[in-house]
Amino acid sequence: MHDIGYRSYTGPRLGRGYARTSLFVQSLRGAYGLGRSGKSKVLPMILLGVMCLPALIMVAVAIFADQNDLPIAYTRYAVVLQAVITLFVAAQAPQSVSRDLRFKTTPLYFSRPIERVDYVAAKYAALTAALLLLTATPLLILYIGALLAKLGFAHQTAGFAKGLVSVILLSLLFAGIGLVIAAVTPRRGFGVAAVIAVFVITYAAVSSVQGVAGAQEHDDVIGWIGLFSPVTLIDGFQTWFLGARSAFPEAAGPPNAAAGIAYLLVLAGIITGSFGLLMRRYRKVGLS
Repeated sequence: MHDIGYRSYTGPRLGRGYARTSLFVQSLRGAYGLGRSGKSKVLPMILLGVMCLPALIMVAVAIFADQNDLPIAYTRYAVVLQAVITLFVAAQAPQSVSRDLRFKTTPLYFSRPIERVDYVAAKYAALTAALLLLTATPLLILYIGALLAKLGFAHQTAGFAKGLVSVILLSLLFAGIGLVIAAVTPRRGFGVAAVIAVFVITYAAVSSVQGVAGAQEHDDVIGWIGLFSPVTLIDGFQTWFLGARSAFPEAAGPPNAAAGIAYLLVLAGIITGSFGLLMRRYRKVGLS
C-alpha cells in the first residue's frame, strides 16, 4: 500500500467560544457592510449619518447660541428618529439571517463545535450591538457637546445615563422583533417589507387610538394603549422608570404603578420571548 502522507491535526482547537465570538464579530461587521461590497456599506452608513446629523446641529446651536440646556432630552432622541432605526432593522435583520436560510448554510454552523444556542445568541447580540452603535453614538455626541457648551455636568451625565439605558433596551427589543420576523422567510425582500410593516403599522395604529383617547380626555387609556407598539413601549417604560417626558398625547405616560409594571413585564417578555422563538425556529431548521 502506498503511504500518501495523511496526518492528524495537532494544532490548537479553539472550541465553541471562539466560534461564537467569530460569528458575532462577522455579523456585527456585516451589519455595517464591513468586509462586503461597497454598495453594502452605503445604506447603513447613510442611516448612521442621518442619526448623528441632528445631534451635531443641536450641539452647534447649544454652543454658539449659549443655551442653558440641549434642545432635546437624551431619552427623546431615539423616539424622535424612530423611522431611521426601523429602516436599519428592516435592512439588517434579514441580511443577518435570511441568506443563511435561503442558501441552506445553517447546518454548517450547527455542526460541531457551534450549536443552535451559540448561533442565535451571536446573531441576536450582533444586531443588538449594531443598533446600540446606531442609537448611542448621537447621544455621545450630544453629551460631549453639552460638556463643551459648559452645561451642568451632573445634570447632563444623569440624562446621558438614562438615555443609554433607554437605547440599550430599545436595541434589545428591536433586534429581537426584527430577527424573529426575518427568520420566518429566506427571502430578504419579504423580510424587509415584513419588518417595516410590523413597526410602522403598530405605531400608526397605537398613535391613532391614543389621539382619539386624548381628544376625549381619557388620559389613563392613552398610557395603557402604549403597550401595543415597540416604540411606544419604550416610551412608556422610560417615562415611568427613568423619569422621561412622554411623547404620548398630553404627555400621558403610564397612569399608575400597575401600568408601569406592565410596561416592564411586556418589555422583558418580548425580549426573552424573541430569543425563545429564534431557538425554536432554528430547532425546526435542523440539519436538512
